[in-house]
Parts: sequence; structure tokens; C-alpha cells
Amino acid sequence: MNAVPAPASPSTPNRSLPRGAAPPIAPLTPHLFRPDAQRPLRGKRHHLNADTQVVPHRHDWGQVVLSNTGVIRLTVDRGTYIVPPSRALWVPPGMEHAVTVVEDTELLTLYLRQPRGHCGPGVARDPQAQWRQCRVLEVSALLRALALELDMRPDGSYAAPLDSAALQRERRLSALILDELRRARPVPLGVDMPADKRLRTLCEAVLVDPTRHATLEGWAHGSGASPRTVARLFRSELGTSFVQWRQQVLLARAVTLAARKLPMASIAAELGYASPSAFSAMVRRSVGAPPRLFFGS
Repeated sequence: MNAVPAPASPSTPNRSLPRGAAPPIAPLTPHLFRPDAQRPLRGKRHHLNADTQVVPHRHDWGQVVLSNTGVIRLTVDRGTYIVPPSRALWVPPGMEHAVTVVEDTELLTLYLRQPRGHCGPGVARDPQAQWRQCRVLEVSALLRALALELDMRPDGSYAAPLDSAALQRERRLSALILDELRRARPVPLGVDMPADKRLRTLCEAVLVDPTRHATLEGWAHGSGASPRTVARLFRSELGTSFVQWRQQVLLARAVTLAARKLPMASIAAELGYASPSAFSAMVRRSVGAPPRLFFGS
């Protein structure tokens, strides 16, 4: 099965495009980079302009999304993930996902063949459960360098097929890439999304402009539900409070701003914090590290 575009659904972030925005585009020729037994790990590289949206689709192989420059947002049915240059995102096989380019991006994509019954970058059976969902990972300098060394020419191009020496080199690079992926530290940069339509509409509005309102009451107004009902839905649908969920949204937005090399004080002000120290305290509570360490890695 090649990449299969999915029909538009409530999980799709493209239901209403801003005036003048380009329509979503199809998946970026994944069938020309299909991993197989001979080449179980493939790489491709694309430049995408800000505001580009790729329609929901899925693959029957594992995928690692890296941004060499710029920032993208990848959305699945029950979550959305920010991918800046310092992070990578694992997408398991068969998971429908859509991509939105937040900042002009040079996108690196790795496709990993997944043998039947296995999931992850060559992991043993016991740890596979954690790879059956999306995972944001730290990107080491070695992982990025190895990915950039892969032969990224598509199948059927003018270039001749890889000879035995090139195939052996690719397999050695692939083995090191898989090892780096297994060793990569997971990072809590995902934002869970609900199934309830009322709550999802509210959550999508928060994602677009998280500082429009500072309180649940402000966001609940016009949602068709009372603040008490919205609070109950956050607990039942997402297992968290609105305040805790919105902090994850602000953290994800901060990652995007940090990728522009903005000072921490400017990021704190942009996100509505009264002081850089208040913003720093939120980041420490969320990820267990100070902002300069977390955003600078």
C-alpha cells in the first residue's frame, strides 16, 4: 500500500482555510521512496513554504519526520505535534496524519520498513508498545548528519540503481540511524486532542491563537457549552484540566518562537506571561528543564 490520502474529517486541520491560502497538496511522492527488503530505510528531502498543508494520509511503513530548517506541525486524530529543527517525530505505520508548515522548512523524511508484527526502529518486541503511537524525539547531531548522507534520489529517476558498494554503505548508515533513534530521548511536545466535537472546536481555536483568552470562561463563551461542562469534558476526554492542557499548547507555541531565535523575554511576552521568570517556571514544571536548555538543545 502506498500513501493513501484520507477523506476530510473532523480531525483534519484544513476544514477552513484562511482567505487567499493555497489549497492542501497531496502527499509528497512517498511511492517513489518505498522501503523494501533490499533498502529497508529510505530518505527524502523537500523544501516547503510556510502555510503549505499536506492532506491527511497514511503509510504502511514507519516514518520519522525531521525539520532541517523551519517548523512543521503534524496532526493525527487525537493529537498534534510541533517539529522544530532540534526534534524529530516518529509516526507509526498505518496512522493517518496531516502536515502544516509553520515556518519555511527543509523537510527530511525517513521511511522505515516494518516487518509484520513489528513496530519501531528495529526495537525488541517488549518495548514496541511505546512505538505504536507518535513520539517526539531529540535529534542528535549524529542522527541529522547520518540522515543527510542517505541517497535521496527517488525510484525511477534518471540515476542508475545503487551498486553493491552503495547499498552496503546505505545499510551501514541505516544501522547507525536506527541505533540513534532507539537512543533518542522522548520529549513531551505533543498536544492531545479530543473526540467530542464541541471540545475539539474549542481546542482547535486555542491552537490557532492560545493567548486570545486567559481563562476557561473566556474560551467557553460561544462554544455552546458552559465552563463547567467544558471542564468536565477536558477531564473525561483528555484526562487533564484546561489549564494543564493549555500549558502544553503554549509550550508548543514557544518551540516555534524559539526556532526563530527570539529571546526568552520576547517569547514570554508573546505568550502572555507577566515576566520571563513566570514563563521559565512553566517550562520547568512541564519538561523538567529550564527554557534555555530545553529550547537550545
